[in-house]
Amino acid sequence: MGAAFDCLWLSWNETPASHDSRRYAWNVLRATVMAPRPHRDGRPELGGAAFDTVILQDFTDPAAYANEFTETLEVFTAISRLPDRQLEVIVLHRLCGCPHGAATGLLGTSLAVIRSDERHATRFLGSVIPPPSTEGTTP
Repeated sequence: MGAAFDCLWLSWNETPASHDSRRYAWNVLRATVMAPRPHRDGRPELGGAAFDTVILQDFTDPAAYANEFTETLEVFTAISRLPDRQLEVIVLHRLCGCPHGAATGLLGTSLAVIRSDERHATRFLGSVIPPPSTEGTTP
């Protein structure tokens, strides 16, 4: 995060001249955070983040862990395929728990745009992520 502040400090004269200083600052932060991450076909590779999810820390059964990890990896892979704005909204709201109102301030956009991006992203994710397995015995 320090690198993002350095970039903002070095470009401080350009920041007020931008159309939206909040969005400008967000773009600098995003570029700084994403630069060292692996990319595939121009999209961030988020699969490695699946290892760091809180839900996986609670599993003690290796089979249950493997099953949950597979599902989590599918979700993160699908999220990485979203367009930039939709990816930002999903990561901020769904993964980081950032309220819509706070996301509007961070992203420098309206609440309507945030909600629209989330709806489109949710629709896309629902179309590419297979439903959870219901295998097992049925009474």
